[in-house]
Amino acid sequence: MTGLRHLLSAADLDHAGAIAVLDTAAQMAATQSREIKKLPTLRGRTVVNLFFEDSTRTRISFEAAAKRLSADVINFSAKGSSVSKGESLKDTALTLQAMGADAVVIRHHASGAPHRLAHAGWVDAAVVNAGDGTHQHPTQALLDAFTLRRHLAGGSDNPDGVGLDLAGTHVAIVGDVLHSRVARSNVLLLHTLGARVTLVAPPTLVPVGVEAWPCAVSYDLDGVITDQQPDAVMMLRVQRERMGAGGGAASGATSFFPSPLEYTRTFGLDARRLRMLPDHAIVLHPGPMNRGLEISADAADSDRSVIVEQVSNGVAVRMAVLYLLLAGEREGWS
Repeated sequence: MTGLRHLLSAADLDHAGAIAVLDTAAQMAATQSREIKKLPTLRGRTVVNLFFEDSTRTRISFEAAAKRLSADVINFSAKGSSVSKGESLKDTALTLQAMGADAVVIRHHASGAPHRLAHAGWVDAAVVNAGDGTHQHPTQALLDAFTLRRHLAGGSDNPDGVGLDLAGTHVAIVGDVLHSRVARSNVLLLHTLGARVTLVAPPTLVPVGVEAWPCAVSYDLDGVITDQQPDAVMMLRVQRERMGAGGGAASGATSFFPSPLEYTRTFGLDARRLRMLPDHAIVLHPGPMNRGLEISADAADSDRSVIVEQVSNGVAVRMAVLYLLLAGEREGWS
């Protein structure tokens, strides 16, 4: 099986590759409970975080992952850089190449920008997609799968579920699917790992062509919870900043649903719906949350919520990705 040079999409990983990342992440997570968390694995390597979109969790997570592997880290933000003066992605990439970057973690508002960076010949570095437009966010899908596996596949003798996939697990992904790179990546990766996925959203927030995705689609959250009893519910942020329609993000959102109150009543996860879930079911959210819109405080702060755990798991998963791309054996990557 040939090795991956980059991680641009959840579709880049076959079953063996996905399991390899999750199992490596479990090893990385075990090191993070030690008093000294740093590993010497990537000493002398340079990782550049190239962010053209605002980010808190993802950027800090990648920075922490690289530093805990002893890599040198350069954080590049488009704001306050030459990009704000009109510098192109190509010229930025050539600058990074001249600096000797070994890996470039890129978040960009344009779908396909990481693919362009990886294949245009501008850099020799490994490229990791940290989110591009409404397209893909593969490391978010990996950390979600890692979290799901820990809670739903592992047992007392194997709490991390090492070596296991998510066969037989049913995950409902609820909300703004149209604008969500998280949903797209999760559908692909969860399918690869054997899980069954149901997308739940208003018709206006379901992408054209979704029938070709390896998942089911429903417009009835109560029906999915009551009749299908999912093992996990992943709530998606309503991305009002991508809904601008002339009057800006706030007015644009109302062109996709009648009102925030109507959306919450129909597609929000609240205490009532939380009680309808199976006892073992867990609640995920990629963050940042719109509390009171797609998820209530009761649901976000409940014992079923693994939202904070997702953040900590993200560091271990991104450590695993950087290790496998820059230092590890690449068997299982296809």
